[in-house]
Amino acid sequence: MTPAQFLARVKKGDIPAVCLFLGSEAYERGRCRDALIQAHLESDGLDGLAQYDLSQSSITQVVDDARAMSLFASRRLILATSAEAALPRILKSSSDDEDDDGPSGGSSDNPLESYIANPTPGTLLLFEATRFDLEGEEKKKTDRIRKFYSAITNVVEFKRFDADQARVELAGMARRMKLSIDPAAAALLVEALAANVGRIATELEKLSLYVGEGGAVTVDAIQALVPDARASTAFALVNALGRGDRARAMASLDALCRENEYLPLSLAFLSSQYRQALAARKAGLHSAQQVQSYFSKAGVPMWGSRADQVAQTAQKRTEEQLETGLKLIFEADRDLRSARPDDRIVMEQFILRLTQ
Repeated sequence: MTPAQFLARVKKGDIPAVCLFLGSEAYERGRCRDALIQAHLESDGLDGLAQYDLSQSSITQVVDDARAMSLFASRRLILATSAEAALPRILKSSSDDEDDDGPSGGSSDNPLESYIANPTPGTLLLFEATRFDLEGEEKKKTDRIRKFYSAITNVVEFKRFDADQARVELAGMARRMKLSIDPAAAALLVEALAANVGRIATELEKLSLYVGEGGAVTVDAIQALVPDARASTAFALVNALGRGDRARAMASLDALCRENEYLPLSLAFLSSQYRQALAARKAGLHSAQQVQSYFSKAGVPMWGSRADQVAQTAQKRTEEQLETGLKLIFEADRDLRSARPDDRIVMEQFILRLTQ
């Protein structure tokens, strides 16, 4: 089930005796765990909370504790973190998959299966497997965790936010904190923190103290406070070069050099933007909406602000200029990685040639 579905169940008082939180996204997981603690331990408080780390304890120890009746709390919540650590260390052959040992192996003396069949009243078991993502290269690992804990039917999946979802969540956070944040600043914050909503929430708390209640979060405030401000400055350099704005590009380069940042990072971002702009121009795309739709259908992540940047670059540059720009990016990247007197000189020459 999704976090929203789980929260709705908890709000109705429909709390399962055993559940599994699966996925590495921390923000929604924290909300669900807090809601669970508040709803289940409302009368006993944290006296009824116990925690185990399955990298150091066994599932049998957790189940034994769940079987024991507490003298101090009528309701208990037992949290078992690092649930993925309970999986067998040695992978079996495919012929053995059906008989994989562990909690879901189907054995009659399986402690978790037997507990789920007859759970202790007033006790809730929560397993958290947070090491791996639900998609991409780690999907096979999370599938194996899911199979290992297949006896648990109440599984909450915590998928990472994409950029659009992160911006929506950021807007909601800003409203709750009574802050205003303009679209450009919101886009920079999401990009700088790679759409990690947990980190976005933390940085927005800091920004709220900086600008005060009812204040406005600006690009300057983000660059002043967010640890990844170098990424914001790199994006500012990329956007300025995409528009052909030489003065703004030089100012962004100056900021990057003062902070001793890794300059090839900006070239990597710019190369991606130029390649997408070239593809957009060859496909005859004119608006940000067309760009976003085109790349999304092709399976390339593309959010609104990024589509607008690509569309602007495609409009301001001819196909020949974009191809020349990619050659200049290659040469600048090569020069930065070879013996040279100064990285800044290489980048300044690159900017002058690209914006002439």
